[in-house]
Amino acid sequence: MSQREKGADRNLETGAQVITGQLGKTIQRLRKAYNLSLSDLSEQSGVAKSIISQIERNETNPTLATIWRLSQALDMSVERVLASSDEAPFVEKLTRADTPILLSDDGRCRLTIIGWIKTVEWLQYYDFQAEPGGELESDPHQRGSIECLSVVSGTLEVEVGGVVEIAKAGETLRYRCDRRHVIRNVGKEPAHAFMVCLLKAAVLD
Repeated sequence: MSQREKGADRNLETGAQVITGQLGKTIQRLRKAYNLSLSDLSEQSGVAKSIISQIERNETNPTLATIWRLSQALDMSVERVLASSDEAPFVEKLTRADTPILLSDDGRCRLTIIGWIKTVEWLQYYDFQAEPGGELESDPHQRGSIECLSVVSGTLEVEVGGVVEIAKAGETLRYRCDRRHVIRNVGKEPAHAFMVCLLKAAVLD
């Protein structure tokens, strides 16, 4: 083998190690984000626990089939798994015109959707504003869903299943939203809050 061929082999090996190293970090980060143990991920992907551990420690070069199984279990495309990196920059800007706004039936409450469309099935994030007397009534979300309402200014009342609680500026209410729930501005001034809805929270019994 020529020196040039040896050099090319070394470059390929180095490149593979870099990709594998990033892959291992990504797999571990996603696994922990989903709160999965090595055993859990192994069961869901069909990849041996020992192999996953080796991948995360950058001790093996997995086959494309293995990467595909892991990506499916982690609900990610192969391309995104391979491209993901903690060091990769990500900046996305939405203009005012790009940001959807929803109005309540009475027209006094406004929900500005500031969450990411790619997470809408499990995480929704809103800027909430309500005029005095404004009321936002919502149908139940899927079972186990939790909503968090952090009041920035004004006074808001939340009613869930016959239970009523009031929050003022600087206070946060967390409540099950898998049943009818209503948010009201019971103050004399406009109210402003941030709302986060977790649609796949653990079921509370």
